[in-house]
Amino acid sequence: MKALPQILAFDLRPKLRCWRGAIASLMLGVGAAPAADVAQTWPQWRGPNRDAQAPSAPAWPDDLKGLERVWRVELGSSYSGPIIAADRIFTTESVKDEFEAVHALDRATGKEIWKTQWKGSMDVPFFAARNGDWIRATPAYDGQALFVAGMRDVLVCLEAADGKERWRIDFAEKYGTGVPAFGFVPSPLVDGEFVYAQAADSFVKLKKSSGDVVWRALDDKPGSMMDDGGFSSPVLATIAGVRQIVVQTRRELCGLNPESGAVLWRKDVPSFRGCNILTPTIIGDDILTSTYQNKTFFYGVAREGEAWTVSDKWTSKGQGYMSSPVVIGKHAYLPLGNGRLVCLDLASGAETWRTNKFGAYWSMIAKGDRVLALDETGELVLFAANPTEFQLIDRRKIAEEECWAHLATADRELAVRELKGLSLWRWK
Repeated sequence: MKALPQILAFDLRPKLRCWRGAIASLMLGVGAAPAADVAQTWPQWRGPNRDAQAPSAPAWPDDLKGLERVWRVELGSSYSGPIIAADRIFTTESVKDEFEAVHALDRATGKEIWKTQWKGSMDVPFFAARNGDWIRATPAYDGQALFVAGMRDVLVCLEAADGKERWRIDFAEKYGTGVPAFGFVPSPLVDGEFVYAQAADSFVKLKKSSGDVVWRALDDKPGSMMDDGGFSSPVLATIAGVRQIVVQTRRELCGLNPESGAVLWRKDVPSFRGCNILTPTIIGDDILTSTYQNKTFFYGVAREGEAWTVSDKWTSKGQGYMSSPVVIGKHAYLPLGNGRLVCLDLASGAETWRTNKFGAYWSMIAKGDRVLALDETGELVLFAANPTEFQLIDRRKIAEEECWAHLATADRELAVRELKGLSLWRWK
């Protein structure tokens, strides 16, 4: 579509935003969104583009004082990040050590619209049990359906309008791979008519409409506790001019052809006990990742004809763990496993600063040159993306329970999934 003339584009944009919001509400078959100008959503793990970058407008205020809680509901335990649709919010929970459930809550009031559940509990290894054995992966939402990963390596597709089950696939049963030791952790990825998931001790592509498997790749790994399953969520990217899916398994980083599942390139990523957890961050043709009790790595991916190469551009001594970084300009802001936040120069890998200790986990969202970070203690931090020094703007306690789920935002609202509840906050 050709660009509109400037004056025409200016006149139509507000109407187009309203139309998008109305269409989204009609797709869900219910009433209007909580405010007339609501059109933004948070449809998947780490947001619209899976990079923890918030939609561009409106800008965040200069402090956290104008943030007010609109509602809060009690729920069972979950580590899944909330999904924000035009008029509702989706969240998961584990129920009485027996079931997994999905709730659709009215975005304006928190009132339950529907609930769907299935049997799905499991126990994680003893050394990971202190953080619980609740449902972990964040669902993916395409405007009509919700794709939910259950702990026992099950993927369930639900109608977003009423919660009715479209289909489900039990990967452990289908492929005889067994239930992964830590459960189904990576969040599914939706692209066009397909959904992708790191499951069945491999990586799979399925049809959204039926759940039929199109292809299965990366199924050549050993099957021990330290190798099965996965933690890191996949991302779509164009690298060296080729569109691909970047997958980080517990041992390596890979680029896959979305059409065929063919492995374009692969690179071993050193880690402790296979704890490659972060979502890989794509910067042009380069990839940033960091691993538990090892280092931070910056790889360059190149192609000459059909031949691919992956080079080590730099490493940094900082050890990541569970918190994925955000990139703003020429710097990355990475929470480390020791609770510090570092700023890394992407050109050299040099640390430009390192903070004192915050929480053990941060979920971060960037908007312009500001970053919101929620730690596991329920403290929300607002800081400026300043590469020369850590510039704290404001901090505020907004939850009394642990917050291991990723923060979500749309328009002027923040959805916070505490361990046993979900709250919606709105800027004044």
